[in-house]
Amino acid sequence: MSEQAAGAPASPLKNAVRALRARRAVLKSLFDLELTSYYLLLGAVLLLLGIGLLEVFSASSVNNLVNDRPMLSSISNQAVSAALGLALMWGASRLPPKAYRAMAYPALVGTVLLLLLVLAIGSSHNGNKNWLYIGPQPVQPSEFAKLALVLWGADLLVRKEKLLTTWDHLLVPLVPGAVLIIALVMMGGDMGTSIIIVAIVFCLLFTAGAPGRLFSILLCSAVGLTALAILMRPSRVRRFTNFLSPENDPGGTGYQAIHAFQALASGGWFGEGLGASKQRWGQLPEVQTDMIFAIIGEELGLIGALTVLALFLTLAYAGIRLALRTTDPFVRLVSASVTVWLAAQMMINLGAVTGVLPIAGVPLPFVSYGGSSLLPSLTAVGMLMSFARRRPEPLGPATVEGAPSTMRDQAVTAPRPDSAPADR
Repeated sequence: MSEQAAGAPASPLKNAVRALRARRAVLKSLFDLELTSYYLLLGAVLLLLGIGLLEVFSASSVNNLVNDRPMLSSISNQAVSAALGLALMWGASRLPPKAYRAMAYPALVGTVLLLLLVLAIGSSHNGNKNWLYIGPQPVQPSEFAKLALVLWGADLLVRKEKLLTTWDHLLVPLVPGAVLIIALVMMGGDMGTSIIIVAIVFCLLFTAGAPGRLFSILLCSAVGLTALAILMRPSRVRRFTNFLSPENDPGGTGYQAIHAFQALASGGWFGEGLGASKQRWGQLPEVQTDMIFAIIGEELGLIGALTVLALFLTLAYAGIRLALRTTDPFVRLVSASVTVWLAAQMMINLGAVTGVLPIAGVPLPFVSYGGSSLLPSLTAVGMLMSFARRRPEPLGPATVEGAPSTMRDQAVTAPRPDSAPADR
């Protein structure tokens, strides 16, 4: 009986389990390749950019006709911005980390000067003074401030790596510098961008190993200042109090949210089809910028909306993977911060469209119309691709023995072992 049992063919269930295990092993081997992060970043961004161009064309063409503008003006501008952004992404992917560290302080100073110029001679849009015209082209310097803060904050924390055991060196001058940028942005009325900048600062401190008690103090301070900023402007108060019940003010603060819900609800599983949106005919404000995800849901349905979300999750996975696998502290800080920046911006935008969060006027990265958001975002992804395609440089000697094993110790002060895996 035992010989017959030994020679008997395996059951279909066992064969299926073996096949699944084999496929799992193949998939795991693919994700263990050195260039996995590079190709995940490249693929996700190109797909998001392609979807964005299609939907910007669909949403803007009719909107331009309704507002007596050339039909192809928006998609033409977006295509030019995408081409320039891809060139910047390719160039950024070829630079070494030390080149980015050299840019940190000039980028910060240049951003602060541009933000000051916005307050002096900038133009307003929808009540926010955050635009600066360079010739005929409008530019939003607050979008570039995110990239400048990431570079400056990461370089600063790496330079102070041996002093980060005390709160004063963790906070100064990082937090005062960030507060200056936030104050300049808030003076222009852009609260959504300010929230993203706060998220970047929190990520830098967390990755550097800031203690939980410090985070509690900073979080309470941030919540208090946010509440104060909301109370200072009646329109923010109405928007914040009505976002869960937009039907209470259907002609005012709830108008945009109601039409976004209608767009998402009419899409069904597979959508109405490209170019078949009804909300783009003037009913939905900011249809090609802040509300473009509603048009994606209407034209491409739930499947299209989930595809966009999956691409952002892929982007976040690649960024986190890069931050965890690298042994270079600057690369770790920048990778984590850029990932949090893009993920926070995505969540704020999608939360506003779906009614989970108040509308904050934040564009969807790589998808919404606007070169000011697209150029720094593509440059940041190019920077991550640069980190993913080369082995980090060796670090200096370790710090004093007996130091606690925190994320700061691993990310900023730990020496690189000879056998450390590369993420290229």
